[in-house]
Amino acid sequence: MNSRLLIFTILLEAILIISCERITPRVPADDQILDGPIEGLTSAEKTRFLAGDVAFNDEIFTSETGLGSVFVATSCGSCHAGDGKGTLFTTLTRFGQSDDTGNKFLHLGGPQLQNRAIPGYTPESIPAGATFSRFTPPANTGLGFIEMVTDADILAMADPSDADKDGISGVPNYGDLPSFLNPLPNAVPKNGRYIHRFGKKAAAYSLLHQTVNAYSQDIGISSSFAPFDVYSGLEIDPEISTLTINNVVFYLQTLKAPIQRDQNDPQVKQGKQTFIELGCESCHKQTLKTGPSQIFALSNKTFHAYTDLLLHEMGGGLDDGYTEGSAKTSEWRTPPLWGLGLSPNSQGGQYFLMHDGRARSIEQAIEMHGGEATGSKNRFKQLAQSEQADLIKFLKSL
Repeated sequence: MNSRLLIFTILLEAILIISCERITPRVPADDQILDGPIEGLTSAEKTRFLAGDVAFNDEIFTSETGLGSVFVATSCGSCHAGDGKGTLFTTLTRFGQSDDTGNKFLHLGGPQLQNRAIPGYTPESIPAGATFSRFTPPANTGLGFIEMVTDADILAMADPSDADKDGISGVPNYGDLPSFLNPLPNAVPKNGRYIHRFGKKAAAYSLLHQTVNAYSQDIGISSSFAPFDVYSGLEIDPEISTLTINNVVFYLQTLKAPIQRDQNDPQVKQGKQTFIELGCESCHKQTLKTGPSQIFALSNKTFHAYTDLLLHEMGGGLDDGYTEGSAKTSEWRTPPLWGLGLSPNSQGGQYFLMHDGRARSIEQAIEMHGGEATGSKNRFKQLAQSEQADLIKFLKSL
């Protein structure tokens, strides 16, 4: 090869490399995404994680593969883009009653409204006399850590009679277990009912419970755990394998916890201190720990989800007249705050916060707090503008 041809070849390769770098998207940093496994998984566990990832994010159901006959979504990932929060377009409607004696509308399609249907069928409507609430899908990350918080630790954070007189009186949501569930090793039952921890009102006991309900109530897919047609209520053959259900549960259990950003930023540090001083940490507990787990990477770990997993009375403005389990109409489980700053990534570049997405900013969400959170809200409103900015920057760093 002569020297001119060699120089031309080198220049051409350099141009191609530069061009590829310009058109190939950069891999985002771990603290900028919610997806990805926890550290410490074995090779076999990583394979199982990937199988659950595919089932959760890539499998789209049709009427030929079991969709419906009535449904809300056609896949898991359609409500949890990038494992993040949903939007108003993916918000679910739950219906029932205003007392806590059990859902009286299960025979009429409750507790969830299936607002879509395959051809030849009619979507559900809310039956007369039912109350309802709208629930925006939450982010999925770090759920395995939350599942493995022991009941004893949850009860230690509860204060049903406000014994310390701080105005905060969180309580667990006790519910019945469906027949396919066995109590977790850390369970502390009360009158035959068990502490639930997942969902807006903590109505789901475990990630298996949540996953089975989602396939059935969201997509209309029967399983060996819930072998019935959501439309007719009749028993039918499973439309999804038990292996796939278990892989999705494992995927949810082993999604990594969100990674806080800018932890050493002075403004973020000051905002965290303000968060504590306002009393926000009374409900949004900074630090929790897991108990023993069959997944070694989850065993006895300290994590920072900013929740106590308890129900709190949030005032008339957030009273939707709807209850689940032992939760009253104005009681809501403290939502974890980790991942909050990444919420716009899955919400079209903006925020849809609170249980139904009604708040379009963190500031609006704070101002909608009432009930037990009234004191903290009022103290926030009294802060100087710069102090409020510090707090918001801290929350966006989570």
